[in-house]
Amino acid sequence: MTDEPSPITVPSGIPALEAAAEGPRLAAPQLLIITGMSGAGRTRAAAVLEDLDWYVVDNLPAQMLTHLVGMLTSGPTGERAQRLAAVLDVRGREFFADVLQVLDGLRAAGVDHRILFLDASDEVLVRRYEQVRRPHPLQGEGRILDGIAAERAVLSDLRERADTVVDTSDLNVHDLAREIRSIVAGATADVLRVSVLSFGFKYGIPLDADHVVDVRFLANPYWVTELRHLTGRDAPVRDYVLGLPGAVQFVDRYVDALEPVLAGYLNEEKRYVTIAVGCTGGKHRSVAISEAIAARLRERGHQVAVSARDLGKE
Repeated sequence: MTDEPSPITVPSGIPALEAAAEGPRLAAPQLLIITGMSGAGRTRAAAVLEDLDWYVVDNLPAQMLTHLVGMLTSGPTGERAQRLAAVLDVRGREFFADVLQVLDGLRAAGVDHRILFLDASDEVLVRRYEQVRRPHPLQGEGRILDGIAAERAVLSDLRERADTVVDTSDLNVHDLAREIRSIVAGATADVLRVSVLSFGFKYGIPLDADHVVDVRFLANPYWVTELRHLTGRDAPVRDYVLGLPGAVQFVDRYVDALEPVLAGYLNEEKRYVTIAVGCTGGKHRSVAISEAIAARLRERGHQVAVSARDLGKE
């Protein structure tokens, strides 16, 4: 068989792209190193970052960080994690010893990163360990204070390199969460996810409901022959329900009443809320009203998801 050149398939006058041409690259991912004293709040900080859609790895051996960053930056575009947080601390024992060299290597390779160091006073750390009744990872056969002193010595150089040091001595879990959000997310942190769920009381109240709304005070479309086979997602039922006396007024006033509640949830670091709207069977009134409530909340800038738990059960 003789070798023949591949046929030219590009129309004349249009330059062909080289086969080896690289596709567009995404911006380098954000890399945040979370470290600091044991008992200072690293686990809470990691949880906050997970809520902000960071890819978080806890208790990662320092040597694995280079490989993890490489995997995240070389994968398919749609699968690349753009925000990576790695918790590196003395729980890694001997694997933690090379952390400074690993970070130097990342910097030399052009992988920028920030270091967040969490600290607290010895008195506070001792009290926290006594509350959870767990030994300090470096305590050995000594006292908790011995472990804390050993950890401070191990972390001294890393603390000096930290971009941000947060003293959590006087912070509760909510204060710490707010501090972490302000450091990594700024104004984008204040997002409350609202789930509006319709249901039928005859099937039981949803277990995860934060608010339960009973709309059985409205006339039931089930008793209208032309509407019985439809659901609250169908225009005839929606128009019927919202056209009933007091329906729209109820939706408007309920959403007005929710505003300070939702703001309070954000202030208390609650980032999701479920509003359950119920009627008898969860097919007509609750579905229509839940959609109306969700629409009003979206108009006010809230992030809302709507679902109907009991549709199809009748």
